[in-house]
Amino acid sequence: DSDLSMRTLSTPSPALIFPPNSTGFQNGRGSSTSSSSVTGETVAMVHSPPPTRLTHPLIRLASKHQKEQANIDRLPDHSMIQIFSFLPTNQLCRCARVCRRWYNLAWDPRLWRTIRLTGETINVDRALKVLTRRLCQDTPNVCLMLETVIVSGCRRLTDRGLYTIAQCCPELRRLEVSGCYNISNEAVFDVVSLCPNLEHLDVSGCSKVTCISLTREASIKLSPLHGKQISIRYLDMTDCFVLEDEGLHTIAAHCTQLTHLYLRRCVRITDEGLRYLMIYCTSIKELSVSDCRFVSDFGMREIAKLESRLRYLSIAHCGRITDVGIRYIAKYCSKLRYLNARGCEGITDHGVEYLAKNCTKLKSLDIGKCPLVSDTGLEFLALNCFNLKRLSLKSCESITGQGLQIVAANCFDLQMLNVQDCDVSVDALRFVKRHCKRCIIEHTNPAFF
Repeated sequence: DSDLSMRTLSTPSPALIFPPNSTGFQNGRGSSTSSSSVTGETVAMVHSPPPTRLTHPLIRLASKHQKEQANIDRLPDHSMIQIFSFLPTNQLCRCARVCRRWYNLAWDPRLWRTIRLTGETINVDRALKVLTRRLCQDTPNVCLMLETVIVSGCRRLTDRGLYTIAQCCPELRRLEVSGCYNISNEAVFDVVSLCPNLEHLDVSGCSKVTCISLTREASIKLSPLHGKQISIRYLDMTDCFVLEDEGLHTIAAHCTQLTHLYLRRCVRITDEGLRYLMIYCTSIKELSVSDCRFVSDFGMREIAKLESRLRYLSIAHCGRITDVGIRYIAKYCSKLRYLNARGCEGITDHGVEYLAKNCTKLKSLDIGKCPLVSDTGLEFLALNCFNLKRLSLKSCESITGQGLQIVAANCFDLQMLNVQDCDVSVDALRFVKRHCKRCIIEHTNPAFF
């Protein structure tokens, strides 16, 4: 490896792509740690295909017994590819250096539908450039097999890395760049404009991303109705603190096919942004506005326009939401399955009653830190929501063991109950355990075990 000039653009070396003892590429089936002894800053380089036979003078011929034990070479190609499919990406690169046959098998297109990067020290931009260049050998400048790129927590990812993906991977369907705070709107615009099949986009923690839209060039080339052609269905913008109502308006106008949208801790979003959202995105099934402190009952009135399509809603720690907002949701969203209203201190037993009577198919409910909810509200839940599987009552000061016993006597399928920091007796907890045998109880009572 001392003569770098002899290397050609063929097989990326895992020891040179990844720093020592760092987390390497994955193929979507687990992770692996590079065992390279290379020290210092690493550079993504590539190696030529290995020769058919290893002829190094230090390599001795194996004994007859050893040759008989090497049965893996007798396997047909399809079996070898099946074995390789369970290897992480950096190990695939290692396998490609064993012999010419393994080289050809390791770069079979079926093994390269997913690239996954994790770790803060990886030179992500360089690694993406090297891998996409190798995957584009059979189809120059275009990588047709790659459908998923997951780059989580790689702080060295910049716009340059996303430009590489946008230009080389037109068939991309899933992109996750959570925690990569160096990327900007321009790079995201390029990806959504050049990857028309993109359905899943996770930019959570990317604080510079303020909206999702087409590039100006793409908007000019396409018809005015092209906004409906952006195929993103899943969008996670958790912790995109700079996102405002205007940016949400742009997102809604361009991503009309959204079914899953997560806006956790997008603290600048207000009811007006939700109004824009409901005008364009009428197919949303899952929505989270947790910790959006400016969202109020008026926002709930807008969300209620989703009606029976809404199945998942998180409004945790939205302190301006009261029973009025819960009544809107309960009245129109009758097929709701999941509701997280933790920390909404304006919710009382009346809101829980209306919710229980109208959303009878609820399976998961979190009303922790709602001090105005008491055993009366639990009784309404127990008598109407028989399918309840998960219930969190953490820090509900007005809850007692009597309410828990009513729930346990009616909700036999209960699988998780959180009563931490609640004043409930050991007898009540034992009653729950007897009636709901599969239920995991989270509690703070040292006498119950």
